[in-house]
Amino acid sequence: MEFKEMLKYAKAYDKRAMMDIIEMYRPLLISKSVVNGKFDEDLYQEFVYTMLMCILKFPYPQSKPEE
Repeated sequence: MEFKEMLKYAKAYDKRAMMDIIEMYRPLLISKSVVNGKFDEDLYQEFVYTMLMCILKFPYPQSKPEE
């Protein structure tokens, strides 16, 4: 599935699509969750939560209603 399609499904609260996007960015989220050389699980969870909220708020073009 292409990223655009995955984003469309994630914005519609499709859990699988949300998890796929999180998994794509997992290495980045983990690397940014290291504080003073230690992995901070709470910080990682905050990053995941923030990413999910950003997905839902992302202004992705909606399809035009059929006439």
